[in-house]
Amino acid sequence: MVRSFIFSILLLTGIGSAQAQQPQGQQVGEVRPMDNMTVHDPVMAKQGNTYYLFSTGHGISVWSSTDMQNWKKENPIFASAPEWATKAVAGFKDNHIWAPDISFYNGKYYLYYSISAFGKNTSAIGLATNTTLDSQDKNFKWVDHGKIIESIPGQTNWNAIDPNIVTDNKGTPWMTFGSFWGGLKLVKMNKDRMSVAEDVSKIPTIASRKKGLTIQTNPAPLPGNPAEAGGNAIEAPFVFKKNGYYYLFASIDYCCKGAKSDYKMIVGRSKKVQGPYVDKSGVAMDAGGGTILLEGNEKWNGVGHNSVYTFDNTDYIIFHGYDAAQNGRPKLRVEKLTWDKDQWPVVAVAQP
Repeated sequence: MVRSFIFSILLLTGIGSAQAQQPQGQQVGEVRPMDNMTVHDPVMAKQGNTYYLFSTGHGISVWSSTDMQNWKKENPIFASAPEWATKAVAGFKDNHIWAPDISFYNGKYYLYYSISAFGKNTSAIGLATNTTLDSQDKNFKWVDHGKIIESIPGQTNWNAIDPNIVTDNKGTPWMTFGSFWGGLKLVKMNKDRMSVAEDVSKIPTIASRKKGLTIQTNPAPLPGNPAEAGGNAIEAPFVFKKNGYYYLFASIDYCCKGAKSDYKMIVGRSKKVQGPYVDKSGVAMDAGGGTILLEGNEKWNGVGHNSVYTFDNTDYIIFHGYDAAQNGRPKLRVEKLTWDKDQWPVVAVAQP
């Protein structure tokens, strides 16, 4: 995720390339091959024969494709910043919205998105819905439903960004979210998916880099020092149901630093959506566990913020990687996901 703590450091120190994090010269209607797209925090949906990609960007960036290789730039979700966001999150500006999540339920597409201020967990997750993703459809219209959940410095030790919705076997929706601070959280949603169904002061931590924990409810808020947020480098949760398990994917270490990014993806699993999620070694993810799924190499400085889908009976992992040949420019990666004999995920093509 384009996390608040890292961005504040980048802006203050000049480390990395702010320009590299922004789409350059990508105009609405333009078609680009996947290897020439600047993308951060991608998620995807398929309607009919068309794939739709949503990512961090001004108003939320949107792309469409019929082959997952050549992508057409579409209009953003929001032409101007949601009014609620500018009021709720001091410091949010330029309509730069982070880390969306797309899902389909009861005849509508649900697009959750992240609003945040640099260097603080002054953040909120909003929701917009649409009956279609096809901008040429007469019924195409994004309807914003405003704030779903927020984090407040000094009151919550978690950061309300990086949402992902998963539905359990009983049909109950849950939202995972989180970045740095107290780790990744899980909250039950109401059936309509437009509000949370639990006391947010007691929602559990399901993954953390901090060792020796057990699944916990919200502990005391951390001090207001950004360094405290930076010490727990985990974010971007995504839960995928497969093989009788719920697989929790997350990203660890640091994104958004261009060629110095060392982002990598981890995974654990559980028979229950509420966890505990454990890695291949049996270590709980809320106690520092997590099996490395994919990390950087000589071609990619870092890789992360993934989503996982099944399209036409094939599993795919969607993420961004920092292209070492272009000074860490973040690019879209789409790889097939396979499963080993013990039903753990394996990235089929680690190096394209």
